Amino acid sequence: MQYKQSFFYLCKTPLSAEGPEHVEIITRAEDSEDFPRVFSEYEEKRSHAFNDDKLYSIVRADDIYDLIRTGTEKEAKEKAFEQAQQEIITNLQHRVMQDEDKEAKSILKEVHDVES
Repeated sequence: MQYKQSFFYLCKTPLSAEGPEHVEIITRAEDSEDFPRVFSEYEEKRSHAFNDDKLYSIVRADDIYDLIRTGTEKEAKEKAFEQAQQEIITNLQHRVMQDEDKEAKSILKEVHDVES
C-alpha cells in the first residue's frame, strides 16, 4: 500500500458551473494545525446562506462552498463539482419558481438538461 498525502481544500463552485474546470480552489490546509484557519474561512463564506433558525439553506446560497479532503487540486475540483451538482440544481429551480429567473432557467436547461 502506497501512502498518499491528503489536504483539505476549500472549494467554491458557482451556480453557473458546467464542470470541474469552473470550481475555484480558495485555499487548502497544509497540515492539521492549519485546518482551523481553513474551516473558519469555510464557515464565513457560507454564513450568508443561513436562515433565521441558523440552518444552512441551499436556496439562499450564491455559490456552493465545500471542504474536500483529497490529494490534488484536480481531484478536489472534481469532487467539489460532483457534490455541488444537486445543490446547484435545487438552488436554480428555486430561483425559477420564486423569481422567474430567466438566467437560472437557461442554466438548468442548457447545462443540467432539466426543464423547469
